[in-house]
Amino acid sequence: MFGNTTNTKQASVEKKWILIDAQDLVVGRLATLIAMRLRGKHKPSFTPHVDDGDNVIVINAEKVALTGRKVDQKMYYHHTGFIGGIKERSAKFILEGRFPERIVEKAVERMLPRGPLGRQQLSNLRVYKGPEHPHAAQTPVTLDVGALNAKNKRSA
Repeated sequence: MFGNTTNTKQASVEKKWILIDAQDLVVGRLATLIAMRLRGKHKPSFTPHVDDGDNVIVINAEKVALTGRKVDQKMYYHHTGFIGGIKERSAKFILEGRFPERIVEKAVERMLPRGPLGRQQLSNLRVYKGPEHPHAAQTPVTLDVGALNAKNKRSA
């Protein structure tokens, strides 16, 4: 009469490794795809309270694309904890700075649920600014995000 619904247990989760080259990819579109993969929503065995997503490796994060005038106009805010201690940085400042991979990390972090499970899923994301990564032993499968949709990639 009713369909069988299965709840995935943490012990039976099978995690894959995915490699994404972020060169010329649009940040928001890339982040939505990564967040979906980290949560495991692309799998038929998706269970909301279990970390059954994949491990995602992102390379070339410094060459990511922002559409429109977001490079100059988009601001990232943080608060020091002191009165009047709100600080802002533009996306251009971060991309040209020491840790340009934080643009991708923040975009994905803000698309994941807040709480212990979201933090655990975010720990399955590894972002590197250059083309090298130390996860060759995991034999990651390359995912061509630019080929999924023409809007995902920006040509310079």
